[in-house]
Amino acid sequence: MHPVLRNILAIVLGLVAGSLVNGGIIQISSSVIAPPEGVDVMTAEGLKAGLHLFEPKHFLMPFLAHALGTLFGAFVAAKICAGPKLLYAMIIGFFFLFGGISMIFMVPSPLWFSIVDLTLAYLPMAFLGARLAK
Repeated sequence: MHPVLRNILAIVLGLVAGSLVNGGIIQISSSVIAPPEGVDVMTAEGLKAGLHLFEPKHFLMPFLAHALGTLFGAFVAAKICAGPKLLYAMIIGFFFLFGGISMIFMVPSPLWFSIVDLTLAYLPMAFLGARLAK
């Protein structure tokens, strides 16, 4: 396969794989750690209305979804790419970081969670994904 096509495929498959992991963890999160009673976690409005009821444990699954989704996506991209593994893993990390920044503006969260999420869940996990792919 031509290296350019292989690298494009690496990015596309990395994004898809990471998104599937992220979405899968988010889907099961309510059954692992139940949301506070009466909070609708399926809508941004419901989250805004019930955010004051959330405890730190309720932010564990979203963090894991972001971190493991990025890690897996970066790993897939680094395994497939024909170029420097770290570069392609970090491209995935930046895509997911952009998504994380977007989510901060769309879905409410405490400042501490936003800082932890943005600093630990994306670029460090992309770096780790590249290291694991070597």
